Amino acid sequence: MTESIRIAGDEHDSGAERELSWRAKSVGLVALDIDDAELIHTWRSDPVAAHQIGIWPRSLTAMRERIERDIEDDDRDDFLIYPSSGTPVGYVALTSQNIVNGTAQVELLLAAQHRGHGHGTAALDAVVDLAFGELPMYRLTAETHTDNTPALAVLAKSGFTQEGISRAACLHRGRRHDLAVFSLLRPEWEELNRPRAWDA
Repeated sequence: MTESIRIAGDEHDSGAERELSWRAKSVGLVALDIDDAELIHTWRSDPVAAHQIGIWPRSLTAMRERIERDIEDDDRDDFLIYPSSGTPVGYVALTSQNIVNGTAQVELLLAAQHRGHGHGTAALDAVVDLAFGELPMYRLTAETHTDNTPALAVLAKSGFTQEGISRAACLHRGRRHDLAVFSLLRPEWEELNRPRAWDA
């Protein structure tokens, strides 16, 4: 039986229903669609988010083309994050999937007004459970600026370990930034004392 969620609020098409791809205790993950381009574009254009993840705003057309291309990519899964309110609060992805080696990278972006409410940790936990519980992944990695304190905290809370620092690895607004490199291995995930997404 397919589970769906009714979207509420002004940030997206009010009253529409979207199929849940993956469900956890406090959030649901909905597969990203081309029609989500405007929403993602708005979030990525936020100056704080742009600095923290080292991006610069692109045109809405470019965002649509990127999402359309990514949807066809078998090496990634992209999701909108929906809490119980039915309003999308962010985006999470499992990218660079290598089934042979069992490796992938995680990405996370929250809308400015929805940060600090636990949605990031819930979404990261959910996509980690997807990677280790449904997919044959053994190692997940993540990178963020070393001064991105909220992201560092979310990664640590979800069980990731900082492996090191890639010095001056990111150029953003004329400055070089160090990147903190994190990883989580399957045996470490198995030892985490928390409910799994499928226990929701």
